[in-house]
Amino acid sequence: MPVAVREKVRAVSADVGGQAKLARILGVSPSRVSRWLRTEEPDPENRRKVEGVEYVLSRLMALYEPDTALTWLQAFNAHSGNRRPIDLLGQGRIDEVLVAIQAEEGLAYA
Repeated sequence: MPVAVREKVRAVSADVGGQAKLARILGVSPSRVSRWLRTEEPDPENRRKVEGVEYVLSRLMALYEPDTALTWLQAFNAHSGNRRPIDLLGQGRIDEVLVAIQAEEGLAYA
């Protein structure tokens, strides 16, 4: 697997609090994330999800401290249709999470 993908998985795992938490976000087994770090490459859908989580976290951490960013992901959000952004990420619905972040950046009201 290209080193860049492996490093993204490693970095995102660290940002969200570990491989098991990343696995829950992505809807895969923890052993799958471990294999991505050792020998396998994520399939295209999961690679896109990892990259989406990475991008979303970078946007959130520009607004909030890391703990607050992770709390924001796990909380129900009016700008996400009263859904949790973390659940949307796991479904690959990154665009919907980005809309909610844009609303946060603009301090929009739902």
